[in-house]
Amino acid sequence: MNFLLPLKPATLLRRYKRFLADVETFDGTLLTLHCPNTGSMKNCAEPNSQVWFWDSANEKRKYPCTWELVEVEQRFLACINTQRANSLVVEAINNTTITQLQGYDQLQKEVKYGQENSRIDIFLSQHKHLPDCYVEVKNVTLMSTQGQGLFPDAVTERGLKHLRELVHMVTQGYRAVLVYCVAHTGITRVSPAWGIDPAYAKALVWAIEQGVEVMAYGAKISFTEISLERELPLNMMSEI
Repeated sequence: MNFLLPLKPATLLRRYKRFLADVETFDGTLLTLHCPNTGSMKNCAEPNSQVWFWDSANEKRKYPCTWELVEVEQRFLACINTQRANSLVVEAINNTTITQLQGYDQLQKEVKYGQENSRIDIFLSQHKHLPDCYVEVKNVTLMSTQGQGLFPDAVTERGLKHLRELVHMVTQGYRAVLVYCVAHTGITRVSPAWGIDPAYAKALVWAIEQGVEVMAYGAKISFTEISLERELPLNMMSEI
């Protein structure tokens, strides 16, 4: 997936009100960016970090510039734009990177399903041998130590709801899959964040026991493009 416009560098001053970030460009210009991320962005929003954004040049937008990337620990890149996660997984299905989700003739996005008024990120159907498949996507950008990726980065009631919905689809005879889209070049493996949201971590272990399939794929990130390129190992029982 290519970034539509050239990304511009800046220095992060602060991220606030969830959807806003103040930055200073190299020529000293102060800008407020739209921050397309509803999470805590733990370890990805440190003041004085180098960031990259794009300018829509749309005068109708209150904040025409959108934050895309951040440099973490002065050596890794993370994509904080969580709106890209679903498209990255769709692209990785279509180009056969995600081998576990091949063979379906139809792919739909944002399909209503479940018992709790939910929408599934990706619905795969018309496989010759396998049942229809419900795919939930979660974006991972929190890295602790030694390449350990964690999800979530804050307590998530929504994440719990999605796990319940996926388990329900398994009981109905369908495939249910959770894909962690790891948009951080330093992360080499993924675990639930037991220390941040133990309820979610326990529910994830339970969901796997009920038949939900869980997988993680890591991204290749540059200043011009981002794509999923490799499967990462999972460790459900420990953060280390």
